[in-house]
Amino acid sequence: MRPAARPPLVVIAHGSRDPRHAETVRALTRRVRAARPGLRVETGFLDFCAPSVPQVLERLAAEGVRETVALPLLLTRAFHAKADIPAVLRDAPSRLRITQADVLGPSPLLVATLERRLTEAGLRPDDRASTGVVLASAGSTDPEARAVIADIAREWRRTGWRAVRPAFASAALPRTEDAVRALRAEGVRRIAVAPYVIAPGFLPDRIARGAREAGADVLAPVLGAAPELAELLLRRYDEALLPARRLVSV
Repeated sequence: MRPAARPPLVVIAHGSRDPRHAETVRALTRRVRAARPGLRVETGFLDFCAPSVPQVLERLAAEGVRETVALPLLLTRAFHAKADIPAVLRDAPSRLRITQADVLGPSPLLVATLERRLTEAGLRPDDRASTGVVLASAGSTDPEARAVIADIAREWRRTGWRAVRPAFASAALPRTEDAVRALRAEGVRRIAVAPYVIAPGFLPDRIARGAREAGADVLAPVLGAAPELAELLLRRYDEALLPARRLVSV
């Protein structure tokens, strides 16, 4: 007897007018498929890009799928995770049972991805003690989300960096350029900016401009389709299918 098919994974991305955003999300989901052959992985967008989340869910239901896992491609539990995505899922076809997975962060795998990107940008292990890092996130009005970014910076600092400071591209302060200048004023010799965002777009471009304007020495790429990120998506998928999680399906 064949084992029961695993529920499809629906990755819910924010969406952007910038085509690099969708390209990056799709590259990430391709890596997820390659890491777990046989798992159906679909991508839906909240805005700007196609297909939309409702279109993906309608198609699955029309094909006879009865259960799926919806995974927010988000780094913190802010407005989209708490309000937008649950609202979209509540409007899904009633015959489709949906379990909403947790957001991606915080996770050691995200920190590992940040480390990967800084290494790719040119930092070496022996640069660590003399380098200050600006952990630059998109920003949020949600205090829980901002507190998570501050906690990540605090814990990451303990791994040997000279300093790690949070910064925000919108909705909160300090901005990337302000954090870079503050570190420079404190005498930090080398400053790296690590964008804590998944895909390119308007806010990541703002982070990059701030880094350049303030004279950061290193600017890492966005997290993108890193293998650690693909592993994290699959981990959140598996966690969502644990019995205790499935009791709180949408």
